[in-house]
Amino acid sequence: MVEELLAAGAAACAAVVYATAAARVVKQYERGVVFRLGRLRPDVRGPGFTMIVPFVDRLRKVNMQIVTMPVPAQDGITRDNVTVRVDAVIYFKVTDASEAVVQVEDYRFAVSQMAQTSLRSIIGKSDLDDLLSNREQLNQGLELMIDSPAVGWGVQIDRVEIKDVSLPETMKRSMSRQAEAERERRARIINADAELQASRKLAEAAAEMSEQPAALQLRLLQTVVAVAAEKNSTLVLPFPVELLRFLERATPGEAVRQPGTEQPPIPGPATSESGQD
Repeated sequence: MVEELLAAGAAACAAVVYATAAARVVKQYERGVVFRLGRLRPDVRGPGFTMIVPFVDRLRKVNMQIVTMPVPAQDGITRDNVTVRVDAVIYFKVTDASEAVVQVEDYRFAVSQMAQTSLRSIIGKSDLDDLLSNREQLNQGLELMIDSPAVGWGVQIDRVEIKDVSLPETMKRSMSRQAEAERERRARIINADAELQASRKLAEAAAEMSEQPAALQLRLLQTVVAVAAEKNSTLVLPFPVELLRFLERATPGEAVRQPGTEQPPIPGPATSESGQD
């Protein structure tokens, strides 16, 4: 009886040890790849509780989440011979756990190296203006360059973005001067356009005032009122020629002389005769 109890206890302990060695838990965002005596098992273990053969099977868990990996800054020369330093970030995930484990030794390191070489290639093929303003197209090209070899590794490139483009200080100063000159050019064009529009309006106003001479006098009086509002200013009022012409046309002719009237003599200078006593 005692021997039977000992045997049953030994069997139970062996079962517990076996179950402990064989039991595995795969998380929701993981997949389990099983190697039995070095050979890959076709079935990939899903999330939850699973069992393997102890000392025969080896379970390797693969993370299926999207991985955010920064790409180290790369120094390069653009197509227009400008030295720049560009860094990026890459988002990828594993789509086939078996391929990611079997086809490549370390898929994270492989994707990182591929991203660095592709970023250098993009820098050499692009101009500085494209790196600064046309990043969407460069991001798409960089994504295609990395995704092509990564498909065979069971990895899918979700997104690639260029984070920052660092320029030399001399180039920054040159671009600052260029931007300042561009702003000055725009300001001059805007001022010239404003002067052109103002001259056209003034010409129309002058043509309108030429038909009504009194309008010029009214405009002059408005200007006088506007200037007189400043108490600390001295007002110099010019006498316009148009006003003289207006008064000349408005003044009647010389009055007609009445008959029988004589004009008073105009006194002349007093003279003295010499040689009289």
